[in-house]
Amino acid sequence: MMGVSGSPLAADVSSSEAFNWTGGYVGAQIGYSASGAAEYYLEERTWNDDYDYDKTLRGLLGGVYVGYNHQFDNGVVLGGEADVTFSDIHASLLAPGDWAYEATTKIDRAAAARVRLGVAVDRFMPYIAGGISYARLNFHETNSVNSGSADANLFGWNLGVGGEYAVTDNLALRAEYRYTKYNNKSLFVDGTASDYAYDVKSNTNEFRVGIAYKF
Repeated sequence: MMGVSGSPLAADVSSSEAFNWTGGYVGAQIGYSASGAAEYYLEERTWNDDYDYDKTLRGLLGGVYVGYNHQFDNGVVLGGEADVTFSDIHASLLAPGDWAYEATTKIDRAAAARVRLGVAVDRFMPYIAGGISYARLNFHETNSVNSGSADANLFGWNLGVGGEYAVTDNLALRAEYRYTKYNNKSLFVDGTASDYAYDVKSNTNEFRVGIAYKF
């Protein structure tokens, strides 16, 4: 009797085992930069501030990510992750003191490497993440006669918070907010009339969703 009744009980216990987040994964994501900023200040201060720009960066992004998690016995999950995105994060603005001039900014690609720290609640895992970031920025300024442009590699740091849910043993959905602050950059503009330089400060505020395959 005991042998017969014990068999289905063992099967029930096995089927209710908690999900484990340990393992590698690869995923795809899309997102939107809602309220980033790019601030330009002319380095040559003998000029006035008519051509300083303060622009709000917005646009879509998409890319891939890859990483690895390790879940400890107490439910803490520690992992590392890297991602690459391609985007249309941009802004356009007339010069504050000279409306004949217009400047456009675009971030067309970015990458990040991060450490993630989460807590496993069975198939749900809230987490925080942070690390280093890279982006490629393009600046273009023009009026009816003259124009100037420059490209710059930006480096900085990122901090994010999100949640992930394993819908199956191999597929996990996520949603995340990420703030990225890039280092101040000296941007040398090659102009048709003259060359000049801007000090650039920039950041992004991004909301992302993704789906990953867990190995």
